[in-house]
Amino acid sequence: MFTIVTLLYWTSMYIYVPTLSPYLSDLGYSLPFIGIVLGSYGLVQMLVRFPLGVLSDRLGKRKPFILLGFVSAGGSCMLFLLPDLWIWPLAGRLLAGVCASTWVAFTVMYAAFFAHGEAGKAMGNISVMTVSGQMAGMLLSGWLTDDFSPKAPFVVGIAAAVIGLALSLFLRESHTSLDEGKRMSLDRVGKVVRNSTLLRVSMLSILAHGVLFITMFGFTPLKGAELGASGIELTLLVFAFMLPHATASFLTGSRFAPVFGPWKVIAAGFILSGICTGSMLFIDRLPLLYLSQAFNGFAQGLHLPLLLGLAIRDVQERGRATAMGLYQAIYAIGMFSGPFLAGWLNEEWGLGSGFVFGALLTLIATSLVWRWSIADKRKSDGRMDHNGNAGLRKSEG
Repeated sequence: MFTIVTLLYWTSMYIYVPTLSPYLSDLGYSLPFIGIVLGSYGLVQMLVRFPLGVLSDRLGKRKPFILLGFVSAGGSCMLFLLPDLWIWPLAGRLLAGVCASTWVAFTVMYAAFFAHGEAGKAMGNISVMTVSGQMAGMLLSGWLTDDFSPKAPFVVGIAAAVIGLALSLFLRESHTSLDEGKRMSLDRVGKVVRNSTLLRVSMLSILAHGVLFITMFGFTPLKGAELGASGIELTLLVFAFMLPHATASFLTGSRFAPVFGPWKVIAAGFILSGICTGSMLFIDRLPLLYLSQAFNGFAQGLHLPLLLGLAIRDVQERGRATAMGLYQAIYAIGMFSGPFLAGWLNEEWGLGSGFVFGALLTLIATSLVWRWSIADKRKSDGRMDHNGNAGLRKSEG
């Protein structure tokens, strides 16, 4: 049931994403305004996700916030159906940001079904659900637009949200979410938010989501439209990105990270993503665009699930929604600032300049990963006891 609800959640939010920037462009809106609309999704999450996570921990509840997610998803799609006026698409995307903010509750509720040390496995699994739901919605988008109307994805999005809302009423929370003794106290919030691993992966996730929302969830569909892509061809573009992304999300926590170590896998993801994003400047044919996005999807599937798992790895159950809320609020900075700045750059110097900016973000991220991986290795070596056993303790939270 949780899997079905999660799929419907992401489908309702992402069913119009591939055609959103071309749709707004066809309505006559400028590239800076399109960047503002795209970025507003992240701006709301910057403001809402952390207090929502704290509130969820204080109440010891996740399910009410999941219900809120579906209500806001349906409302978001509904606003896009209102008569053409600039305020409605902006309001619709703002409300989508509220919907996305409730993802804090989804991730923590799912992680509670696993043992404490299996956070990476849990986040790998839920990342596959995330990508699958996003892909289902985005694959429907082009077909609905071509065969029905540009507004059809929003109608189907409302239907998915209503069905998801009805099914989510049957979800059951694990006993750990409801246990009074495990609820978060306000005096522990400060200890959770000072967790060094949480802060580091949050910073990296700003850069990762900045790239993601500049590319496939931002201006890559517009690049495809400039190359003459139809709605169906934009759907193929989404498929080219999302299928490798789902594959990498499934493998990264269970196969790649145990063999190579999480930091090396994260670095590899950023490097490959940077190459693919920078190459957009030179792509002039749709087949090449498909190929670049296949590699880009795989690359971003390498680091995003690992960052998500690391965010709550060292945090106890009662503080996980707080930690996840902070993590998701911080990376929302990238979701807002990435497309906003790229939209401005694209207006001034052409569409390729935004992709160059995205490639620079991956370069910064790679340098941070390299620096922090060395620091972590030294810290770990320094805490080995005389028997050669790690003396690390889980941080408070």
